[in-house]
Amino acid sequence: MPLTIATWNINSVRLRIDLVRRFLQERRPDVICLQETKCVDGSFPLAAFNEAGYRHAAIHGQKGYHGVAILSRLPLVETDRRLFCGRDDARHVSAVVDYSGRAITIHNFYVPAGGDEPDPEINWKFAHKLSFVDEMLALNPELARERAIIVGDLNIAPLEADVWSHKQLLRVVSHTPVETEGLIRVQQDGKWVDVMRQFVPPDEKLFTWWSYRSPDWTKNDRGRRLDHVWATADLALDAVGMEVLKEARSWERPSDHVPVLATFE
Repeated sequence: MPLTIATWNINSVRLRIDLVRRFLQERRPDVICLQETKCVDGSFPLAAFNEAGYRHAAIHGQKGYHGVAILSRLPLVETDRRLFCGRDDARHVSAVVDYSGRAITIHNFYVPAGGDEPDPEINWKFAHKLSFVDEMLALNPELARERAIIVGDLNIAPLEADVWSHKQLLRVVSHTPVETEGLIRVQQDGKWVDVMRQFVPPDEKLFTWWSYRSPDWTKNDRGRRLDHVWATADLALDAVGMEVLKEARSWERPSDHVPVLATFE
């Protein structure tokens, strides 16, 4: 049977739990990975996920900011969380899914956004983001093991077709050369395969995020691909489908990100 994994920056899981319920009911992924849950572990709405059939959880949260979670209909036999840059700001959680006797490790990341000014000398948030990506690179020998997947809001659009205008966004945080080159270095060093781009050519526009600031995001379509699904080569060969649920951006009180689903056979 196929295995479907979804990733979604939900921008407050408690505020948007009805949207999560709708998504789970309509799409029924085996595993859903959330970012920006914005609540401590004890306040996470586990009951809603249990009712929907997602009775296995790995949660790493904090009050009001950040936070990541993995919810699964399949058993999670191991869970872990890593701290980056000496800060416990709830940006990583991992779990091993027992899928038909095969252990598949899922890493769920929420990379720092980096603020507005792309200069690490004057913007500590951007410096933090670059340091975070450097630590991801250093961890590749541990992360990029056999049958592993990285999902999440990596907050970087690495390819020219990952943004609505490559030239206009070269000085905008999320698409500056120092960020894109850093993320590509992590991907190449770990021999990670960009699963989304296995199904959409690298020169074709592909977005997962549209700003709240846009008066009509559907008309302008000024998006960016900030959400990603990477897999080790052995798993990437088994990828049979990928979908960006763009319609979710028009749901009532939506997140500015939409769900991404990847299916492995």
